[in-house]
Amino acid sequence: MSAPMASPRAPHQLRRSALVSLALYSLCFFGCRRERPAVDRETLVVSVEQHSAWVRQFNPFSPNARRFTRAGIYEPLMIRNSVTGLLTPWLATRYRWSDDKRALHVTLREGVQFSDGHPLTAQDVVFSFELIKRSPALDTAGLWEHLTSVSVSEPGIVTFQLKEAYQAKLDDIAHHPIVPEHVWAQVEDPVTFTNPNPVGTGPFTEVSTFRAQVFELGRNPYYWQSGRPKLRALRFPAFPSNDQANLALVTGEVDWAGNFVPAIERTFVAADPTHHMYWLPLIGSMVNLIPNTTHPLLSRRAVREALSLAINRPQLVQVAMYGYTRPADSTGLTDSFKALHDPEVARRFDWATYHPKRAVEALRAAGLVGSPSEGWRDPVRGEALELTIDVVSGWSDWVRAAQVIASDLKAIGVKVKVKTSEFSAWFERVRSGDFTLAIGWADDRGSLYEYYRWLMSTETLVATGEDALGHFNRLGDERADEWLRELKAGPEPERARALARLLQVRFAELIPTVPLFPNPQWGAANTSRVLGFPSEADPYAPLSPNRSPECLLVLTRLEPRPERGGERP
Repeated sequence: MSAPMASPRAPHQLRRSALVSLALYSLCFFGCRRERPAVDRETLVVSVEQHSAWVRQFNPFSPNARRFTRAGIYEPLMIRNSVTGLLTPWLATRYRWSDDKRALHVTLREGVQFSDGHPLTAQDVVFSFELIKRSPALDTAGLWEHLTSVSVSEPGIVTFQLKEAYQAKLDDIAHHPIVPEHVWAQVEDPVTFTNPNPVGTGPFTEVSTFRAQVFELGRNPYYWQSGRPKLRALRFPAFPSNDQANLALVTGEVDWAGNFVPAIERTFVAADPTHHMYWLPLIGSMVNLIPNTTHPLLSRRAVREALSLAINRPQLVQVAMYGYTRPADSTGLTDSFKALHDPEVARRFDWATYHPKRAVEALRAAGLVGSPSEGWRDPVRGEALELTIDVVSGWSDWVRAAQVIASDLKAIGVKVKVKTSEFSAWFERVRSGDFTLAIGWADDRGSLYEYYRWLMSTETLVATGEDALGHFNRLGDERADEWLRELKAGPEPERARALARLLQVRFAELIPTVPLFPNPQWGAANTSRVLGFPSEADPYAPLSPNRSPECLLVLTRLEPRPERGGERP
């Protein structure tokens, strides 16, 4: 969830390979363009996951569920908009905290029905949270580590009682999917339940077609937003890789995609400048070279510093990411944290700059002996510094990034192999700690507390072999714990900013992971049939089908283009 070992290639070879790829795109577009399958104007064709064949899995609590399960079919109480930073009311209309910040009171929207016609009640909300309490394997956000109870306190009001003040948990509560008790109370094992015929409150709930290569979700006949959705259905073809998904996008078979597209202006926009659009704000997760700090050599801060100094990030973002993003700095923060980012920390700790000579010095400072030509080893343990970078095989941008990094590390004498695997196999190794280095992500929920908690807190640490929910690097720090605990309680804004700076400094001191670049929030659309997509000019939400539940903000705005066309809005 293995593939042949990929040999690291020099950057100029990678660039040449990219140009060949572009030529193939052009050849296919101009010389062998395929006719678009017959799809009516009220059906949106979406590319969100790379799979060779679909599995009918619509359990909103399962990490293996189809992507739009938690947005098209099921809905949350509220939606955090990563573009505006604001919470949008959804199944709930408002919320308030108690004076001690340990009770959250949520008022539900009236008149909402499930797709089978049953009304949504406060008891359905309580049941949706109690369900994951009874089946802890489904509690992937760790909600019941912090909740003591969920109850109906007044008609239409649900109260969440927390063990301690924890305002940063609001988003996880707000985003939890709400399911109907009258259906799920009959489910014998909600962990293994695939939910083949889902019943939800979302705009697209009806599984009208399901085959190995394509499935469709039809419009909810009881949707609570009057006159919405304006589209009839969502269609999801199966694409085993980015390349095939991109070809479908370029040739007009896909309307909306969240794939990495190389040289997007030339390969996509130029094919139809009137209708082909994209928007890539840097609000995705930080992409990291994740070190397994339980490894005897990677446990040394100086070794992690050496790896970082050896990486030519400006070249990395050009070769692997086509210049869509920027190099990371030593705070590890993306543009989602722009208001809290302290540039002075990045200037003071400059290990995210490219400096191979200093990288060699850092390896010596770590107690290793050797040279760039001979390689490095620990003279006491006799262990050589030989590493493997694990990366998902279908994610071509990250595979290129791994190859560039391997080439950079080889230049300072660090022996590195790149290992590509299907996502599930890659994820299993990373979560269990069975790796040395991996290309992966950091928490991207927009909470600085959660971001650093899953990189530095001892509270999220698990032993090697146990399933890490997100703290893949396995480094914990008690000093960071102190500041995180204070930030968790929701201090006054001035103190919160001070704590944010302290945590940025501590991250830079420890180097718990090696940040590479902020991941653009990938989004591309074809407006020849469907209108209403967000854009830089109309940034009401991210242009990305990959962000659940935020894509609900888009699905409820889209509409078919009138029969007589027009220019892109």
